[in-house]
Formats: sequence, C-alpha cells, structure tokens
Amino acid sequence: MKTILLLAVALGLAVLPAQASGFTADMTLRARLGYSLGGTAPVGLPASIRGLNSYRLQPNLSFGLDAVKPLAPHWGALLGLRFENKSMDEDARVKDYHEDIVRGGESLTGRFTGDVTTQVHQWMVSVPLQAVWSPASTVALRFGPYVSVLVDRSFTGYAHNGYLRVGDPTGAKVTLGDDPATRGSYDFSDDMRHLQWGLDIGADWNPRGRLGLYADLSWGLSGVHRSSFKTIEQTLYPIFGTFGLTYRLR
Repeated sequence: MKTILLLAVALGLAVLPAQASGFTADMTLRARLGYSLGGTAPVGLPASIRGLNSYRLQPNLSFGLDAVKPLAPHWGALLGLRFENKSMDEDARVKDYHEDIVRGGESLTGRFTGDVTTQVHQWMVSVPLQAVWSPASTVALRFGPYVSVLVDRSFTGYAHNGYLRVGDPTGAKVTLGDDPATRGSYDFSDDMRHLQWGLDIGADWNPRGRLGLYADLSWGLSGVHRSSFKTIEQTLYPIFGTFGLTYRLR
C-alpha cells in the first residue's frame, strides 16, 4: 500500500501543477478503465503440454492515469500509473510434465500425465513509459517499457485425473483423482517475483469529445517466478491484452 501511495503522489506532483509550469502546460491527462485477457505462459508451447481443457475469465480490471507530453509534431511521451489485476484460471492436459505436489500430507516430485489446474492471481501497480505517435488527431499509437510492483500475488493449483511417476518416468506410479483427497496440490506463491517488467504496445482512438477507446498488449520480459525457481521447467511470462475506455481530463 505504501508503494501505491508513493507512486500516486509522484505522478500527481508531475501532472497537477499544470497551470503553474510551462513544461506541463500542454500536457494531456487521461484516465483509463480496461479489462485484460491473457495468462502466464511459456514462449513456445513445450511438448509436455498437450492442450487446454478450460479457461475461466477473471476480474482482470485495470485502472489508469496517463500524462502525455508533446515533444514534436505527431510525437510525444507518455508516463502512466496503473492499478491492475493480471490473473488466470485454466486447466491443461499434460504428459510427462515435471511436478512437485503434496498429496495426503506427503510431498511428491516426479513426472505427471493428466490434467493440471493452475490459478494465478496478481494485483500490481504498473508504471509505463511510452513513445506516442499520432498519425491523425483522433489516433495515437504507443510503445515502450513498463515496470510492475506486485502488491498481492499467488500461484496455486493441483494435478488431477492422471498419474505421477515418482522421481523419473520409470519411477513408482501414483494415481491422482479428481477430488481434494486424491489429487495433488501445489503452492508456488512464495517463489513469485515482487517486481516484473516488459514491453507494452497500444493504440488510442478518440473520435470525438472526451471519451475514447483503447487496446493494449503487454508482454512480460521477466518470468512470474524468480530465476532460481526450477520446479516448473519452462519460464512463465505474463502476456495480456487489455481493451477499454479512456476519458480526457484535460
């Protein structure tokens, strides 16, 4: 919460004294409200992941405030502040997938074949810094890096409807069922990063008045877990698309 307040104060100090500062006098200030779709995924689908069984929508709302400073004809710079949720709830079919689970109070590590449900929750404060190109008065294209500080995070799930070979593909076979007593659960929340970064590309369309539409694609360059985390063999990156409304405050 302290991080949120500090970032909010920093952005406010940059954009609120617009009447008294020549530098900020021509800035545009916009609020954003959006909804995000996406997930945490490896880049390139490994052979051990055979398919997606289900994907459940999450309350992935995004609230933002942007300040845009014109720098040249058709060009500008954007500094933003976002409070956003990038969560995921999905079930995938896997084969020979490395797992570290707990079943009936017993920790098991090995190769799992069956279904894996993963639930990721990430509330974060993000600061994008973007170059803005406006080919027309109603259109703005944006691109640049972002940094996110996670204020709440979890990475949990369970392996079910299959079997685990303990240790390696030829190890002892442990059958996992569908109910809580017979499936194997995992919790990798403590291994998640507090800080994420990546790239964001987006477009704004402002046909008339103060209201507008926008769409973004954010691609994480840092995995959601620390680099020392090796239980999941592939690095998982946050990849989300966001669409929503903008409102020009001035």
